[in-house]
Amino acid sequence: MHSPKRWLGLSSLVAACVLAGCSSVSLNSGAPVENRTGPDGMTGSVAPIVPVPPGHYAVKPGDTLIRIGLETGQSWKDIAAWNQLPNADVIEVGQILRVVPPSAQPRASVAGAAAAATASQAASSGVEVRPIQPQGSASTGSAQAATPKTPPVTTVHATPANTSGIQFVWPANGPLLSGFNETNNKGFDIGGASGDPVMAAADGHVVYAGAGLRGYGNLIILKHNDEYLTAYAHNKVLLVKEDQRVARGQKIAEMGNTDADRVKLHFEVRRQGKPVNPSSYLPKR
Repeated sequence: MHSPKRWLGLSSLVAACVLAGCSSVSLNSGAPVENRTGPDGMTGSVAPIVPVPPGHYAVKPGDTLIRIGLETGQSWKDIAAWNQLPNADVIEVGQILRVVPPSAQPRASVAGAAAAATASQAASSGVEVRPIQPQGSASTGSAQAATPKTPPVTTVHATPANTSGIQFVWPANGPLLSGFNETNNKGFDIGGASGDPVMAAADGHVVYAGAGLRGYGNLIILKHNDEYLTAYAHNKVLLVKEDQRVARGQKIAEMGNTDADRVKLHFEVRRQGKPVNPSSYLPKR
């Protein structure tokens, strides 16, 4: 038989456990916590990927309007105006910016519209378009059509010709230190002494003059037409201002080593914002 004292102790222990359970509920009965874990185990809401329409640009981390202008072949001031930015220094990652004039269409869209118009005209006129058959060949239904002989093709590897319509000159007289490489060097590095003249490679106007683009030091960007820009980096002194027109061969800066490991001119040619090999545009020395 159990003594009354033992039963009393056991009853007290059970009551204490019940009270402890009740008190634990009351201590943690704060605001409910919302579970934000998604089905893939990631927390937070993931913003949907917004497609970038033609003629626009999605801001990436580290971007500035100056860099976007260089990458798209436009003036940073134009981009600010087209997007009605109250402060050109404030843009946000993921922001979609117009990088062509509002009245202009992207090149791909213009070509597509022209092709569609041609097809539409052909259809409306009722004209059936067939490929032209080589002279002397049999009709399409003939099983013994003569096959014209193709002469052997000789491949000649040469430097692409300058098709820009722009006459370029070398922007500095020093030796070529480093050539174009799409991965490591987006232009030419030309050597020289501090203070050597840096010349405009072609007629154009200054769309940027300053030191606001990391890695380029004192930089000048010239726009030559709707397709081509040239960039001149690491200068000691800038001799031109934004919106100023310059002539081919005009001295625009003095060579230096700002943001560089030695005195040199880093020179880029960009077509529609994409770096291209300057050797395709500069005359042979």
